[in-house]
Amino acid sequence: MDTRPLVLRNTKSSFKSAQQVTMQAASSPTEDYSYGTPGMAAPSNNNNDSHNRPTMQQTHVGEFRDDYSNGVPIVVNRATYVYVLSAALNSCNLGYDIGVNTTAGILIQDSMNLSDGQLELFMGSLNFFAMVGALCSSAITDHYGRRGGFVVAAVGFIIGIVIMSFSQSYGGLMFGRVFVGLGVGFGLAIDPLYISEISPAAHRGRLVTWSEIATNVGIVLGFLSGAIFFNMAEGRAWRAMFLMGLILPTIMIYLAIRVMPESPRWLVSKGRESEAKEVLEKVYPPGFKIDAIIDGIKEAIELESEAEHAVGWKMIFFPTPAIRRMLLVGIGTAVAQQAVGIDAIQYFLTFIIRESGIDSRAKQTVILVFLGLLKLVFILIAARLFDTRGRRPLFFISLCGCAAALLLVAFSFIGKDEENTDNSGLAVLGLALYLSAFSLGMGPGAWLIPSEVFAISIRAKAMSLATFSNRLTGTLISSTFLTTANAMSWSGFFVLLAVICLLAAAFLYFFLPETKGRSLEDMSMYFAEITGDNSILEVEETILRRKNQLNLEGIASESLATSDPPPGTMT
Repeated sequence: MDTRPLVLRNTKSSFKSAQQVTMQAASSPTEDYSYGTPGMAAPSNNNNDSHNRPTMQQTHVGEFRDDYSNGVPIVVNRATYVYVLSAALNSCNLGYDIGVNTTAGILIQDSMNLSDGQLELFMGSLNFFAMVGALCSSAITDHYGRRGGFVVAAVGFIIGIVIMSFSQSYGGLMFGRVFVGLGVGFGLAIDPLYISEISPAAHRGRLVTWSEIATNVGIVLGFLSGAIFFNMAEGRAWRAMFLMGLILPTIMIYLAIRVMPESPRWLVSKGRESEAKEVLEKVYPPGFKIDAIIDGIKEAIELESEAEHAVGWKMIFFPTPAIRRMLLVGIGTAVAQQAVGIDAIQYFLTFIIRESGIDSRAKQTVILVFLGLLKLVFILIAARLFDTRGRRPLFFISLCGCAAALLLVAFSFIGKDEENTDNSGLAVLGLALYLSAFSLGMGPGAWLIPSEVFAISIRAKAMSLATFSNRLTGTLISSTFLTTANAMSWSGFFVLLAVICLLAAAFLYFFLPETKGRSLEDMSMYFAEITGDNSILEVEETILRRKNQLNLEGIASESLATSDPPPGTMT
């Protein structure tokens, strides 16, 4: 029995008709779009046919992808784990920069006599330069390959770290920050891209989350750097912490050059299919249809090119009702992640802890490490819950939990301001609850939702816009955190952030659909139905027709290649 809402069933039946007409023209071992969700293979009465049909697995982002395994369960082998862990190490670089600046920021301000405004600009500028790096990353990785992108990101980290560590002025610090920010931007874009392209499809969703996990591991390592040098003088300690950051990018360069293979997708896009086949044979166990996987990659590249040209930027900036609603949900979720203050709070954790009444550097470092480990644990928990509990419940629990935690922190400062009492324990408890609640939903979920709601035809452009909006929001809040807190009082500022959390929860309650288990086609039909705008379905249908045409062309080529030669033909 179809348990989907009637509105989705009715819309879907008309949307599938064009696919059914095309696919009924051939009997093939490809996906049968006339059954269930597009992209999910139909059960076959022919036992032999079932061995030829791709096994379809659903990833955590609600898309259906091919595993040409002849029915054999896919196991992630040692080589794949090595490649994924190597790529995830780059995310540790990103996390380390956040963690080390959280610890070193207050030391930099004291040793170099920086104003709050200068420190805010130094902290917040990272997001701005990361935006520039992310915008440039696609050109670099498309031209030099994914491994080249890792090397460029690591070199950016190394140059920036060296400049900042030996700088004697604020201008030198900011100049080094440019290179670190560019490295962060490259890393944000390339880590999940490489992991998704090197991983077997059935395990892609789980392995891509390792990038987020590695980022939080890096944050903890950055916090620990403060513990290593907490007995050193302030003017030397922060420089030593930064210099420790040279270790990870140096290792990353070695791994990118000597250990990690190039992405099969990039190799195929450059016509180097034999090299792509060699890489895929390392990732997949013997017996897999590697040629079919390569054909699937080629088809996906062509389809993305079709989608890229199907809708221009005019459709993004002057959207139809359905696309406007998609953009509202996807970009709104990405903006909400930063609007609740996560980057700013993480960067200025040491300031918040000191303002609460804890002045000892040793105690501050212990608390930071505890908070970092707690955040990491809840990221791991959320990775499992999103697939089992759904998106909406976790978002609401996360945002309401963040609001309650921020009110708790605000209360601790109210008591301190009025009675000069020590409420530092209450402040630390509130921060721990805030980071835990954020990691349970808003942390990983804010990037999951845009990847699920944007239609194929606008996905690349819309994701770029969502990323830009997320980083811009983070830049604005981080660059005004101390100034706003001092102007409003710390307690008033945390109340404001709590109100923003509740507003974000209300926004998601009214606009965010449940995307768990839904394909991109399901979401397109949902937005078309609630807005009464079927134009997006027409664009998607054109792209799917092109996909079906590619399938039929591939079937015809395979039939010609495997058919018996005509009588009298010499072989």
